[in-house]
This record gives sequence, C-alpha cells and structure tokens, in this order.
Amino acid sequence: MNMKLTDVHIAAEPMPMSASAPAMRPPFSVEAQLASHSVIAKQIVAFTNQISEVIVGKTEPVKLAVACLLARGHLLIEDIPGVGKTTLAQALARSLGLAFQRIQFTSDLLPADILGNSIFDRDEQRFVFHRGPLFSQIVLIDEVNRATAKTQSALLEAMEEGQISIDGVTYELPQPFFVIATQNPQHQVGTFPLPESQLDRFLMRIELGVPDRASERAMLLGMDRREMLRQLQPKFGPEVLLKIQSAARKVHTSAALLDYLQDLLDASRQRHSTGLSPRTGLALLHASQAWALMNGRDMVLPEDIQAVGIDVMAHRLGHDIEQPGQSGRTLAHDLLSTVAVP
Repeated sequence: MNMKLTDVHIAAEPMPMSASAPAMRPPFSVEAQLASHSVIAKQIVAFTNQISEVIVGKTEPVKLAVACLLARGHLLIEDIPGVGKTTLAQALARSLGLAFQRIQFTSDLLPADILGNSIFDRDEQRFVFHRGPLFSQIVLIDEVNRATAKTQSALLEAMEEGQISIDGVTYELPQPFFVIATQNPQHQVGTFPLPESQLDRFLMRIELGVPDRASERAMLLGMDRREMLRQLQPKFGPEVLLKIQSAARKVHTSAALLDYLQDLLDASRQRHSTGLSPRTGLALLHASQAWALMNGRDMVLPEDIQAVGIDVMAHRLGHDIEQPGQSGRTLAHDLLSTVAVP
C-alpha cells in the first residue's frame, strides 16, 4: 500500500488522551516564544535535563546534540560501542514526541533499502512508490561507515535539502528532519571511511565517552535504560520545536562577531591544506545561535562560537596532509586558542 507523506506525520502524533484527561497544550504560546528568550531557555533546559537523566554523566555532549537539533543540522557520533549513542537518539525522539526510525547500515545495504522503491501494482497497473525508513522525523543511522560509499551517498540530498528524488519524482521529507549517525572508529574491521562531502553534511561530530565513576555507579544501580526510555514523556511537540528552530535563526549576530567567525575561517585556510569552507561558516554561525538561545540570550557572543567550535570544525579539518598525526580536534583547538577575539 502506498504510504502518503501525511501518514508519516500522523504516526508522529501522540496517542489521543481520554475525555477526562486534559488536552496537552504547548508549554508556551507563539507570542511568548517570540518575546522571551529566557522562556525558551527554560523549556530547553527541562528537555535537556530529561535526556541527561537517561544519558548520565555526559551533560556536555547532550547539550551539543540539542544545539545541533535546534540549529537544524545533523549529528555524527563517533565512539566505541556501548556508550549510549542509540539511547541518546531514542531519548531525543521520545522527549519531543517525534516519529523515530533506526537503520542499521551494513556492507550489503542498498540505497533503495533506506530511500524506498517503486513496486508494480497489478491492480492499478502502475508502479507505486513505497517510502523507506528515511521518511521519519528523527532517523538513527547506526554504524554509518559500515555501508559502502554508494549507500552513504544516498543520504546527501536528504540531509542537505530535506527531500529525495527517485525516478524523476521529488518527495519531501517530514519536518522537523534530524539525522543522527553513529560511526565506528576507522581502525575497526569492516569500515568504509565517509567521503568529505558526506562528512560536511553533518553540522557536528561529537564523542560521548564513558561516564565518570560516580555516574557509572548510579547507572549500574539505577533503572534499566530501556525502561527509562519507555517512561519518557514529550516536553513539547514538533510544532513548538519548529518555532524554537526559527527563533534560533533570529538570534542577533553583530558585525564584530561575524568578523571573528571569518577570521577563524581565514586562519584555517592559511594554516591547513584542508581549510574550512563557507558551508562551515554557516554551520558555525547557526550552532552558535542555537547555543546562545539555549543560554537565554538574544545575541551571539564569542564564547558561543568557542563552545561549539571544535565539534563543528574538527571533522571538516580531519588529518592535515602537511601535519600528519594531528587530529581535526587538535587543529580546531589551535584555531580557537590562537585567533584573537574582537
């Protein structure tokens, strides 16, 4: 049966409440959202804290993941198995009441397996397009670098333009649309490095790491993570999220702040053969605006750029040819520590 795009949205809606229960209302009105950044920040804090109750001891990576979502970007998580990458994606989806799909990438996966394909309908005597799992609001691509470059490249149009084109027809993806991809360390067996064009579609790359000893003890003695996920309730819905994303793009950036951002881009191009592109500048700007909004401010400060800068720039710098052995994180840190703040 041919699934309509509206069906995807319907699947993302919460179950209707009984007549005796009060209807769930947005935690703040559109007018309040536009008028008070502090109100938005409080809602984001409540949302972030709920996720941090599941992903214990990793407050900073959780905040970066939320900033990436608010900036309308996509997130790449690179770490060893078992540190909570999948749990983070599920917690984000459940805390927002969004439709969620998980796609396990393997070496034999084909583009049609994630995008969908056209199947001939004998009753209607025509080909009918059946949408794949990519038609969701939060999509977890698990072990993205275990698939071949052909399958990896199938995500390019979807991540950049929020649509896919098959058989000469363009299909819009649901909104909001957020891809979270996990990547195994490249030294592990059976991995295919992501091409630069694919890496550039991810606004941030973060690492979760292991929790500290106290947080790990609390996790060992606490409730099972899967049970905690089942108990999560949406803090706000997709409509409110879209308005918060729009508010993030309106956070003021001064001329001096833009000068600082361009100085970082210029320095990267002068020092490294893999200098940062204009797309990186936009990613850094949008992530900084989201970070400022999360902190209740209506303008971007240099410390906002510094807070998100490494995670936005590192995977785009990679391993520099002229300075072998230096990771992208090291190169990004050097930029932030040496370029003068206006």
